[in-house]
Amino acid sequence: MDDINDVKIVACENSKYIKPLRLQYTQNGKKKIWDAMKVHDSVVVVVYNSSRDVLVLVRQFRPAIYINSVEISRLEDGSQYVDIGKYPGHLGLTYEFCAGIIDKDKPILDIAREELLEECGYAVPPECIRRITGFRTGVGTAGARQEMFYAEVTDEMKVAAGGGIADEGEMIDVVEIPAADALKFAYDETINKPVGVLYGLTWFMTSVYQKPV
Repeated sequence: MDDINDVKIVACENSKYIKPLRLQYTQNGKKKIWDAMKVHDSVVVVVYNSSRDVLVLVRQFRPAIYINSVEISRLEDGSQYVDIGKYPGHLGLTYEFCAGIIDKDKPILDIAREELLEECGYAVPPECIRRITGFRTGVGTAGARQEMFYAEVTDEMKVAAGGGIADEGEMIDVVEIPAADALKFAYDETINKPVGVLYGLTWFMTSVYQKPV
């Protein structure tokens, strides 16, 4: 997964996932400019396997994390690249909850269930999933909304290996951590993770698990 090579930086054109834009506006009589991106809203699921008392996360390579963890070099012809010998691919690995963008015309709960099956391999009945809350992410650049759910699963619900859809280029590892270690994992700064993981794990420990840690 972290065997990354031939890293080059090129212009982003005609993306179906993000649309860079520049806002020009007047605030309290003062002209302003702000660069932002229009992106899809998303769904994320905190997953607890009660059969083995573990939390289920996913690990994957995130180019955005990688590019913000390295120095970009410039060749004489003006092209930009990253020295992968100096900056190995594992710098871009992140630990996240099962998640996906909302780009289908169907109920959000159905999208969450699809992601649980595709990424983690669990076929989860609707009654085993409940909504936690919704919030905004990337407020300085994107500001998209994310809906957070909680799913309690068992080993009997595991019907596939997970790992995402290979035909769509997804490369995902399913990772389990002991539930009792949730807060230790959340606050380990050596592990790349989005802020939603910190919130979700803290919510789980205080609202669901409620066992000594």
